[in-house]
Amino acid sequence: MDNSKAENNKTIVLEAFDALFNKRDYVAAERFWSPNYIQHSSHIEPGRDGLFNLVKSTPPTLKYQSGVIVAEGDFVIIHGRYSDFGLPVNWIVADIVRMQDGILVEHWDVIQDEATEEQSKSGNPMFGDTFPKQ
Repeated sequence: MDNSKAENNKTIVLEAFDALFNKRDYVAAERFWSPNYIQHSSHIEPGRDGLFNLVKSTPPTLKYQSGVIVAEGDFVIIHGRYSDFGLPVNWIVADIVRMQDGILVEHWDVIQDEATEEQSKSGNPMFGDTFPKQ
């Protein structure tokens, strides 16, 4: 297995997510997302425009934090937190991205509302080492 390809793909995905979700630099984000981007998420319209339009519709306070990231072959999975986007709770998301030649070409996600300390039966946070501030 080519470990350098996996490491490179992880770096690209981290840069892409930061450009789009945190910096809202749509010109830079266009370099990362394919114009033929395939979206499998049920709450996002098709294609790159659907994703970009979703981000544009959220408050400017939207923040993305990355956590664990793994890559194998053309796939990258990143565990992250989306916060301050206009809903009462943060989302904890496993984003699954398929890469092709250094470009994000396909996406799936698994989304959960972030539990508070009081709601967590395990007593552990869903993301990172601490619970979100309320």
